[in-house]
Amino acid sequence: MAMAAKKPKSVARTIRPVAEPAGRSAAARKTRPSNPAAKPRAKPGKSARAPSKAHETAARKAVIATALLMSRTALSPGRSGNVSCRWREGMLITPTGMAYEELQPSDVAYVAANGAYNREGRKPSSEWRFHLSAYHARPEIGAVVHTHSLHATVLACAHRPIPAFHYMIAIAGGTDIPLIPYAPFGTQELAQLVRGSLADRSALLMANHGQIAVGNDLAAALELAREVEVLAEQYYKVLTLGKPKLLGAEAMADVLERFKGYGQNAQSRGNLSK
Repeated sequence: MAMAAKKPKSVARTIRPVAEPAGRSAAARKTRPSNPAAKPRAKPGKSARAPSKAHETAARKAVIATALLMSRTALSPGRSGNVSCRWREGMLITPTGMAYEELQPSDVAYVAANGAYNREGRKPSSEWRFHLSAYHARPEIGAVVHTHSLHATVLACAHRPIPAFHYMIAIAGGTDIPLIPYAPFGTQELAQLVRGSLADRSALLMANHGQIAVGNDLAAALELAREVEVLAEQYYKVLTLGKPKLLGAEAMADVLERFKGYGQNAQSRGNLSK
């Protein structure tokens, strides 16, 4: 896999309402990308202004920076995977078939809420349909990261969802990280499956494909994708020892309740994990 000459800029972290799991990989502790997609807030008594061109350029750069981090931390090899953030009434998404280290802000594609995009510009990722379906599913979702991370993909290819073998499964918003059935990439069928599963989860596995993670911004979505890969690796290794000892429904309900109030930013985070 080709490596870029420059490393994407880092910014201050946002705090998420979960504890760091034991054995977390070094890649999962790397600097998080910026949050460019948030629209400017209006001052009291004034209406919100439309995002400026500079703000749009910053959002495009952050999509690229997130894709580079995804690749450099081995979450998705080569040109696999894709990244998007909500923008205006649609989204900004990585283009199809281009190496991340070669991307310029103008290469990031804008796709409108109805799926329309500029046919004379860069074509959006072939997976733009399921990215758009995620934004339609839940208005609080601000970014989507899709990866072919090693262990998550291994489990997806074995058609194994990740059950409550560890309390950190709750980071995805429920008692498991579900697996959706196989559907060809880039299809509306796959988009519908993704939309249905994201109704009550913030991460999922895609049979014979990979994983998807969402967040209220790019940094949160990428971090959740890293956490899913860590959990997938842990579960894969537990399976080599025999049948996992799973947490029960009552224990997981307690964990989910505790997560609601955990962390300094718990109340303002938007509670993407339901």
